[in-house]
Amino acid sequence: MAMIRSTNDLLRELPSIDSLLRTTTALSLQPLIGAKHLGALARRVTDELRHEILADSNLERSFAGGDGGFSRDSLLEEAERRLAVIHHQESIRGLSHVINATGVILHTNLGRASLSEAARRAMLEAAGYCNLEFDLTTGTRGRRGPRAEDLLANITGAEAALIVNNCASAALLVLTVLARDGETIVSRGELVEIGGDFRVPDVMAQSGTHMIEVGTTNRTRLLDYRKAISTNTRLLMRVHTSNYRIVGFTKTPMLEELVALAHDAGLLLYEDAGSGALIDFSGYGIEGEPVIRASIEAGADVVSFSGDKLLGGPQAGCVAGRAATIERMRSHPLYRALRADKLRLAALEATLEAYARGTSVNELPTHRAIACTASEIRNRANGLISRLHHGKTDEGFTLETVDGESASGGGSAPTSRLPTVLISLTHHTLTPNQIEAALRCSSPPVIARIVDDRVLFDLRTVAESEEPELERALLSLSDG
Repeated sequence: MAMIRSTNDLLRELPSIDSLLRTTTALSLQPLIGAKHLGALARRVTDELRHEILADSNLERSFAGGDGGFSRDSLLEEAERRLAVIHHQESIRGLSHVINATGVILHTNLGRASLSEAARRAMLEAAGYCNLEFDLTTGTRGRRGPRAEDLLANITGAEAALIVNNCASAALLVLTVLARDGETIVSRGELVEIGGDFRVPDVMAQSGTHMIEVGTTNRTRLLDYRKAISTNTRLLMRVHTSNYRIVGFTKTPMLEELVALAHDAGLLLYEDAGSGALIDFSGYGIEGEPVIRASIEAGADVVSFSGDKLLGGPQAGCVAGRAATIERMRSHPLYRALRADKLRLAALEATLEAYARGTSVNELPTHRAIACTASEIRNRANGLISRLHHGKTDEGFTLETVDGESASGGGSAPTSRLPTVLISLTHHTLTPNQIEAALRCSSPPVIARIVDDRVLFDLRTVAESEEPELERALLSLSDG
């Protein structure tokens, strides 16, 4: 009977950092991550093993070699394996391309709007030196992002526009510049939390304006706003409740009514429109999203909205409105802290060019996904299943189409659902969680959803160019 060795005996078998760094895995990683970081990972691995040995003197059973015995070589093999695992865990934490097969078009966790090819090319073009603040006509310093701002103003019908780094920044800038040390009146039913702990009352407090709540959660009348106006009032604010709807016994004033009330009192009307719909999506099944041009035509003095939601561009905060109001914000010191960088501006400019040409539904992935019909998705799904059946598939897998719904996501149109056709995947031994995890670890990762013990794929959010990669991931899964 083999004698159980002491903890000190086991510690003496622990491989040195130097021996770990000479393994095949370590030598292959060094050009990728550098000698210094590789050394840090090696120390982390050996420290973990040391702590485990100190915590459990019978740990040698976990690292037995092929002959069932414990050796320094078997412990070195375990250290090498852990080194590879740690590197993989670090690498997948970095930004990388994934295939979004969830059917959620503006998936916040997956980067919201997928950029158009034109926007991607524009970012690459701007990545080097570019005329960010240089007027090529005069050879002097110019305005930052003038083309994107002019396009935004023209498309929305506003006198001028401004671009910052996200919609929360836009709201903060508007409230700080126009209502700091004064009062802003807003309906209780519009004090929303958008997500990621972004709450309208918190942004208002940070801006230095004093929030005056009027009405109730479900009913706010024009008279409620009128009664709340005082000598300290600076703004009437309307917030689009992007991510929820109150239905039933409800009431809220029309935007035109609020504009008239504000202007009669010598005040400004500010609308936080949220999702940034530059076209009317109601024909595609997306209901309840305000079109920015309509808000401007209704008389709103300033409107803020997102660039990476229904607009279909990069993360950005867009502000459109009256020229004098926009210039007040542009000249404020806070604007410099919140202004957009060159890559964001380049992508947004290219995105807005598609609107100017009237081709956004054809060119912007977000709009193509919204406009895609269930019939078109069914044809793609049947084609993918047919190709998989002709490939090397495991008979334990069952692939079939089922009717379902897609979602716009990103806090947009929460009550709107888009009819779709889903690909359902089941296996006679693998659980849905095992299948989902394996796909998530494929290259590129495939993100699906699980409903009723089935893994579901929605090709609405999978580009046709990504289908071969999705097929390879599924075939690889069947091999495993």
